[in-house]
Amino acid sequence: MAQPIHPAPPAHWVQPPLPLLPAKPSTPGNVRTVINTITVLKAHKIRLHPTAEQEAYLRRACGTRRFIFNWGLAEWQRQYAAGEQPSAAALKKQFNRLRGVEFPWTYDVTKCVVEGAFDDLGKAFSNFFAKRAQYPKFKKKGRSQESFYLSNDKFTIGDHWVQVPVLGDFIIKQREAQGEPITKRAQLKRRLGKINLAEKLRFTGTSGTTDKTSTMSTMSTTSKIMGATIRCEAGWWFLSVQVQVQVAQTPVEGPAVGIDLGFMRLATLSDDTRFENQKPLRHLLAQMRFLNQQLARRQQGSKNREKTKRKLARLHYRIRCLRDDLLHKMAHQITERYSFIGLETLNVRGMFQNRQRALSASDAALGRLARLIETKAQAHGTCVQRVGRFFPSTKRCHRCHHLRDIAEDERTYVCFNPACGWTGDRDLNAALNILEEALRLASLNL
Repeated sequence: MAQPIHPAPPAHWVQPPLPLLPAKPSTPGNVRTVINTITVLKAHKIRLHPTAEQEAYLRRACGTRRFIFNWGLAEWQRQYAAGEQPSAAALKKQFNRLRGVEFPWTYDVTKCVVEGAFDDLGKAFSNFFAKRAQYPKFKKKGRSQESFYLSNDKFTIGDHWVQVPVLGDFIIKQREAQGEPITKRAQLKRRLGKINLAEKLRFTGTSGTTDKTSTMSTMSTTSKIMGATIRCEAGWWFLSVQVQVQVAQTPVEGPAVGIDLGFMRLATLSDDTRFENQKPLRHLLAQMRFLNQQLARRQQGSKNREKTKRKLARLHYRIRCLRDDLLHKMAHQITERYSFIGLETLNVRGMFQNRQRALSASDAALGRLARLIETKAQAHGTCVQRVGRFFPSTKRCHRCHHLRDIAEDERTYVCFNPACGWTGDRDLNAALNILEEALRLASLNL
């Protein structure tokens, strides 16, 4: 079957809406009942609007965290070469002993920066020893993620503001160094330490503010702030708050479904519901290439190069937001409709190693979609059964189980068994096979 030709999108391309699944009638018999309560960790990412003085402190904190991480990595390598057994906890104690003499400027920021840097170093080596990541590398300014961590007892979140520790003292010291007289120091410190938030914090169940004496007093009894991370992305500052909440599981009274994931159609369900791949990266690839060409022509260290680099970073951020919005809506619709979900296990790493599929694999993000479905299914207690990656879901006929080889460009499955002869969409056939195998595996696990 000939592939459809997609016209070039306009300059300001907007993602088309998702196909809506048919909703159930809102009758009293369809009211969901709570069967269990589970504790999950959620995150709310909020845009920050700092002033120029506040942004200077945020950049100072990010730079301090980067320096401490590099110092710990260099000291780890030195001790390991000398035959010692270094650890992140021992390096933190060593740094705190030297901090007041050799690095007094690190006291200009909160101590959470020091603790977070060594925690990151310990996690990096743990992932390396577990063969989940490569050997830790030194962080370079302008090429690494600008961020730092805040523990839950060091910051306060209000209605549309967040109180960052040591921020007020930092700005007051900067003003005093410039000769500006300071009056009402305590009030000014609190006012300067508050950074504006673009929206309220979710998962709390409150609309009021909190203060330092009762940070958790007005919080909901089913939620608890675990920490936060402030990071810079594409020239914008964001606060990501991790909240531990209790979720009431509400079972879904719906049919079982098998899902076949792919590049042309992002997901094909066993009831013939189809989700098209919106391909945000491919639609904006021409604009990305243009900005990359501009960036290559800019002079190193120039302001125009920094502007172009920021434009390119914001384009990448826009593509990521479009993709995440699509995947979250898909996962929500699927988990709200079906009581049993069968998913295939994909070799995502192998897809990225194939040069012909790497771009499509990056644009589709099938692994992230599968993880979102599993995560959102927990809110309903829905069983998500994985099918092995070597299960021949595409080659097998779902009616007679006859196996045949099928080319990648062959979009219609034709069963070669004379007694069957079924003909239909190949993705629908794969989804039906996945559903059958998932039900079989689930019955064996009972």
